[in-house]
Amino acid sequence: QVQLVESGGGLVQAGGSLRLSCAASGRTFSSYAMGWFRQTHGKEGETVGAITWSGDTTDYAASVKGRFTISRDNAKNTVYLQMSSLKPEDMAVYYCVADRNFRVGPPYEYWGQGTQVTVSS
Repeated sequence: QVQLVESGGGLVQAGGSLRLSCAASGRTFSSYAMGWFRQTHGKEGETVGAITWSGDTTDYAASVKGRFTISRDNAKNTVYLQMSSLKPEDMAVYYCVADRNFRVGPPYEYWGQGTQVTVSS
């Protein structure tokens, strides 16, 4: 069982930056690939970043490539999403996700409760 708790969301102006964190419980965190999935009401959700259990491979949605960076610290059971040059279209609820397999889209085994990111223009 893996529990995921996100933090770091909030309000930011367009062009600004935010760093999301996801703290995972469980001793097997390092066995899971991790990711960040975002959902906006009325729009199809997307996985914006994914990272393997070792951190040696990452993948990004085209919409965020070059602006977002996913990373993880297995010693701290934490995965991060550094978001820069934020745009109004980045506004969404961001969910931390975990799966034994490296995936760039759902389904995922575990989901966090989500953190809201609001970008003002």
